[in-house]
Amino acid sequence: RGTIGAGEAFMRGAWTPDDLSRTIRVFIGNPELYDAMDGAWTWITKPLLDAAHALRRNTRRGSKDNIAAHYDLGNELFSLILDETMAYSSGIFEREDATLREASEAKFDRICRKLRLTPDDHVIEIGTGWGGFCLHAARHYGCQVTTTTISREQFRYARERAADAGLANRIHVLDRDYRDLSGSFDKLVSIEMIEAVGHRFLDRFLACCGRLLKPDGLMALQAITVRDDLYARHRGTATFINTHIFPGSFLPSTAAICRGIARGTQLRLVHLEDITPHYVRTLREWRARLLANMNKVQALGIGEELVRMWEFYFCYCEAAFMERQNAVSQMLFAMPENRQPPLLPTLASQADGGVAHGKAR
Repeated sequence: RGTIGAGEAFMRGAWTPDDLSRTIRVFIGNPELYDAMDGAWTWITKPLLDAAHALRRNTRRGSKDNIAAHYDLGNELFSLILDETMAYSSGIFEREDATLREASEAKFDRICRKLRLTPDDHVIEIGTGWGGFCLHAARHYGCQVTTTTISREQFRYARERAADAGLANRIHVLDRDYRDLSGSFDKLVSIEMIEAVGHRFLDRFLACCGRLLKPDGLMALQAITVRDDLYARHRGTATFINTHIFPGSFLPSTAAICRGIARGTQLRLVHLEDITPHYVRTLREWRARLLANMNKVQALGIGEELVRMWEFYFCYCEAAFMERQNAVSQMLFAMPENRQPPLLPTLASQADGGVAHGKAR
């Protein structure tokens, strides 16, 4: 089963290297080795795996099933891996000694400042997560936030957090597919949700974003992307991640996003900030928390094989970011009547998110 089989064999304890991330980097950084793993006898299984991936289409029903398969595993599990904000996206480490929570808050605040949020703004967020961004924006910037998720667990958790924080009058949590959203908003935010729409629905998702914004609106999109030259090859391919972790997922490329924006909206790209090195450190933090809380994770009924699956997932992603096969960026788009120059916050330290010369500091 090629590269997918390599991950499955790790899950079952058939092999354990001294440094899993570094081992995966060797293959990603040497494409001929990576391709060789998906050659030979995988011609038998690869079409079946690709077909199974294709069947997980992100229709309204399919999206709900795909999201539930990962995000509804239980809020208790995610609380043992994520920081107190429950952010499940790359943080921004503004200092060498910043905590994961501080990095998550810095990420939220950076988006708020780029959007120039004020108490007069009504923000639509597509992809609530566990409510970290909407709480930060409402609490620190006084704006109204309408946020939507199709995860049952996230919907319940985010609504309870807003009520407990005394912000239920500013935060409206919806259980609604992005295709069913309506209204006209000042600002739009979507943080690492675009990866769940599927390449067949990318243009439709972006068109929905444009439709929801006022003529002078702004949109902030934090997206994980694949290299532009690899997009066509990867978009319909089964991988360990979309087979075992995020069913139905795909990574767009920056060019694919911009083409979709041009085809279906009046938005224009006004700023892009690459924060890839920060994801490397974020993933290391998540992995460390997973392993440190092993006993509590297993007490939830999660066996060793699933724990090793998560470990492989974190290391696989870390290696892909380190080798720059994948990237993550914050993209700012403006509607035609918004002619303000982008407000670009500067990091207190532009070091590199704790990664220098390919090694963790």
